[in-house]
Amino acid sequence: MRSVLTPLWKSGQISPARVILYGFLLLILLGTGLLMLPFSTREWGGAPFSDALFTATSATCVTGLVIHDTAGYWSGFGQLVILLLIQVGGMGVVTMAVAVFMFSGKRIGLKQRWVMQESIAAPQMGGIVRMTCFILKTAFAIEGAGAAALALRFCPEFGLWQGLWYAVFHAISAFCNAGFDLMGVKAPFSSLTGYIGDPVVNLTIMLLIVVGGLGFLTWRDIFTHCFRFREYRLQSKLILTATAALLLFGFLFFLLYEFRLPQWAGMTLGEKVLAAMFQSVTPRTAGFNTVELTRMSEPGQLLTILLMLTGGSPGSTAGGFKTTTLAVLLLSAAAVFRKRREAQCFGRRVQDGVLQNACAIFMLYALFFLAGGILICAIDQVPLMDALFEAASAIGTVGLSLGGTARFSLASRMILIFLMYFGRVGGLTLIYAVVAGNGTSASQFPQEQVTVG
Repeated sequence: MRSVLTPLWKSGQISPARVILYGFLLLILLGTGLLMLPFSTREWGGAPFSDALFTATSATCVTGLVIHDTAGYWSGFGQLVILLLIQVGGMGVVTMAVAVFMFSGKRIGLKQRWVMQESIAAPQMGGIVRMTCFILKTAFAIEGAGAAALALRFCPEFGLWQGLWYAVFHAISAFCNAGFDLMGVKAPFSSLTGYIGDPVVNLTIMLLIVVGGLGFLTWRDIFTHCFRFREYRLQSKLILTATAALLLFGFLFFLLYEFRLPQWAGMTLGEKVLAAMFQSVTPRTAGFNTVELTRMSEPGQLLTILLMLTGGSPGSTAGGFKTTTLAVLLLSAAAVFRKRREAQCFGRRVQDGVLQNACAIFMLYALFFLAGGILICAIDQVPLMDALFEAASAIGTVGLSLGGTARFSLASRMILIFLMYFGRVGGLTLIYAVVAGNGTSASQFPQEQVTVG
């Protein structure tokens, strides 16, 4: 990791956006090479380049889309490589590079602090090293607690050592919102369907997903101010409010509509409640599932697509166009309806530049999502809903699938690879990395009225 990222890290000419962009790209290529080694697969010989590239991208971008069952195809070494890619990709390439530099005793300069600030979406550069230390300690503590809880179920079922490995793997995968699982030992591509009524597994995985998707800065507010919600930053307030609203809405929809349909008649009330909770949480870029998604109704699949596109929160392990983007767009719409000049919330107003960024991000995600889905539909002749579901899962870095990923052509897989990469690095990061210069100008053109709507 250190040798790969050092040239980018020390460069004084490259922008933070490009450091993040190239860092993820180099990690994907490194992971691809490792997964192609002969001993990375259960059958000696290694994975083909296209399969290794897809899996490395999915793991690094914490997506969870797979073309081979993780437990059945990859050896123990291959699974370890995937887990390391998930950990580094989830925490962020720059964050993990900072950890390497700190542990090696290297000095963190101003340029590196600037890159770190951009990587974790921090509002200021001051205290950024302490913030990074807090992120690493908190993340590993949460993953450890999650692994301990899962071990209570997996160790009796799989034995001590395999149970511990499964507990650690699924805890990291859930916290990093990756969605990779090793339950293919029961049935290929089964995810967590065998634990639909298990409260320990369900609640542990859900908590890890939600906490991982809240964002590093929100953790800091919670840790610092505890239950004093008024003292939180506006971003944390928006994140917590939007997250709670989306989780509640999804839970009520799945419980009161989806799981009352005839195809779910065999489930008990307890299983329906847990499944409704889980299906509301997992589209927040996690990728696990406890029910067969192909049996879900079209309204249920459509809501899942919308939740996948929204994703988690800025500066978190999650993807999607983010809860704050959705919140800012809704607040702006509310301001228009109330004939106010600016969006307002919790006694604060939202800057015009933030609204412009939200509109740009939403447009990019919608454009790539629709284009990707339509292209996959046209190339592989699959139903449009299935193609859109896979495209949303990829760009939202979720990993939920209706079973089409393994059957897609190479061209469709390359589309998914691009969508996963775009979804993980983020829309604005990609824009800032591609567009040279700051684009600012002191001059202004004359203003003229344009009617919309």
